[in-house]
Order: sequence, then structure tokens, then C-alpha cells
Amino acid sequence: MTKAAAALGMAPSALTAQLQRIERAVGGVLFDRDRRGTRPTALGEFVLARARVLLPAVRDLQDEANRLAATGETLSRYRIGATNGPIVGGLVQQLNLAHAQAHVSTYASWSAEELAEMLLAGKLDFGVVGVCGDAAPPAGQGLIWRTISLDAVFILMTDQHPLAGLPEVDLGELAGEQWANAPGDSCFSDCFAAACARSGFTPRHVFETDVGGCIDLLTSGAAVVLCQGTFRQVPGITMVPIAGTPLTWRHLLGYRGDGVEAGVADDVLGHATTAYLETVGSRPWYADWLRDHPELGAQSTVPA
Repeated sequence: MTKAAAALGMAPSALTAQLQRIERAVGGVLFDRDRRGTRPTALGEFVLARARVLLPAVRDLQDEANRLAATGETLSRYRIGATNGPIVGGLVQQLNLAHAQAHVSTYASWSAEELAEMLLAGKLDFGVVGVCGDAAPPAGQGLIWRTISLDAVFILMTDQHPLAGLPEVDLGELAGEQWANAPGDSCFSDCFAAACARSGFTPRHVFETDVGGCIDLLTSGAAVVLCQGTFRQVPGITMVPIAGTPLTWRHLLGYRGDGVEAGVADDVLGHATTAYLETVGSRPWYADWLRDHPELGAQSTVPA
């Protein structure tokens, strides 16, 4: 105890008193002491093991919070969760350029609800998710969702499809087709079925698979594919707008309103918007289409 007190710069009596306060707090004796020295009890071993994990984390929290409070610096890490969409790659690049010292990591999921739960649990700092049209974002008390963009849903078909050369196509003209779409937990399937019903038919079948699987179904002739207007160009495949734009897809940025993330959310939203605009700029056909549909596209401005 004397050596420990000297190492800590404390009087032995002060260290003994502090140890007794800790023992009262945890409800038991932490050390056995005799003339041969001091050894941890079973409870002491348990508390020491947990303390070795918790204390560095608390110090990191204090250091980061103090830095943010004193200087307004950004986060030292950006943990980004994302569903399928065109934004996350550009967002990572924007964050790397703007905050070279920060660690940026990503987590992919088809489930916006899963990402919302991870945000609430503190396992992610920001989430980039998609929801159908004007549907509500994933629920979660304390979460804030801000719109990045609103995009039209188009149809992918092979260049050999009879309707591939049209400037737009009515859903009813595809009543005999099978369909493919990326999976998710939004209401998109219901919205698609409702749009088909308004066009006078019920879709024969909708396959849910990843993007690669959708392209395989398309090129094999098994289905046409529903896609976001920002979808990249693929040789042999044509993207055609749906007449009247009955289906839209909204990209959202989510974060905890009571966390340190809220202090840098405007910055991250600006980077996400820049990433979206760069994606649109690399799809000149869609950029031209958006000019005739000004209600769609980026919904947030990029900070000067």
C-alpha cells in the first residue's frame, strides 16, 4: 500500500480511505492484506479486469469531449452505416479529404431499422438510409433524420427490350414482366404494388436480391429491374423513366440528437450532399432529366 500510494502521489492514509470508498461502492472487499503483501480477492480480480477496459474508455471520452468543447474540432472517428445507395462511397472520400486525421469506417445493411438501432446504441455515428417517397424514417426516440436527396425510381431493361428506346414507359406496358429489386425493410414493395394497381395490373413476381443478382436476372431475361435514377450505366442495359414518376426514393442522414455527432451533423450533411451531386454529375443523362424535374434531386444545400 505504501509503494502504491507513492506511485500515485498520495499519502498512504488517503489511498486507504479511497480504497474503502470503492469497496463500499461495489459491496465487498477487493484486497486481502497480510504481512506478505496485498492480493486481490475474487471480487477484486473482477473489478480490476473491468476497470482495465472501462477506465481507458472514460479517459478517451473525457479527452474527446474536452477537445470538442474547447476548440470545436470535429470527431476523431466517423462510423457510417448505410443501406444500398449512391452516397456512401463519395461521403467516405469527402470525410477523408476534409478530416485526414479522423478514422472513417463503414457498415453495410439492407435494414434501415437495424442501422437506426445501432445509432441509438452508440455503435454508429451516422446512418445513410433510404425510404420510399414521403414515408416516415425509422423510428427511434432521440434520432434526427435529414433529407439528402429525393430521386425517381426508373426501370432497367436490356438494350434488346422492345421498350428500351422510349423516352419513358408506362407501368402498364410492362404488365407481363417479372421484376427484381434490392431488398429492404421500407414500404417500397407496397408502394410498387399500389402503383401497378393504378396502372391496371398486379405484378407477376418481384425477386428480391442484391444488385449483382438483379443484373443477372435482367441479363438472363428473367426480369426487369427497379432502380434509383442514380444507378450507374452498364453496357447492354438501358435505364428508362416511368411515366408520371409514380415511385420515388428519399436518402436520409440520421444521427443522435443528444450526442457529439449533432455538433458536426451540418458538416456531414454537406459532405453527403456533395457526394450525391458528384454522383449525379457522373450520370449526365440523369442530370439532364433532373433539370426538367426540379422538385427532385438534392434537397439540401452544400455549405459555402
